[in-house]
Amino acid sequence: MVASEFLNYKNWVVVGSVANNKKYAFRILNCLKDDGFNVAGVNPRSAEGGAYKSLVEVPFSIDVLDLCINPALGINIVKEANKLGIDKILIQPGAESDEIFNFCNNNGINFVEGCALVELSRR
Repeated sequence: MVASEFLNYKNWVVVGSVANNKKYAFRILNCLKDDGFNVAGVNPRSAEGGAYKSLVEVPFSIDVLDLCINPALGINIVKEANKLGIDKILIQPGAESDEIFNFCNNNGINFVEGCALVELSRR
């Protein structure tokens, strides 16, 4: 898969500092909302701004996970996603690690390194 193909799916979760307007997670979440996506934010550190603390709390079936968080925390989110059957992950610049790549490869998770904002701007 390529990053643009993820935009064919409407149910997204952005993981990161989704309540902080200075962070990319916030911008990505709001751009997806503005573009008509069903999207929720997850921040394992804080439930501020309506964010959920884990993927299991999200009240809809998640098609795509947008990982916009430190990889040390991101690997736990990826493992949770795998348990929930989420098999499409867009990994933002800075959120990547060999551990995440290896886990995705070993568990049949489609992942792409890319930026949702860039892909949305190309539509």
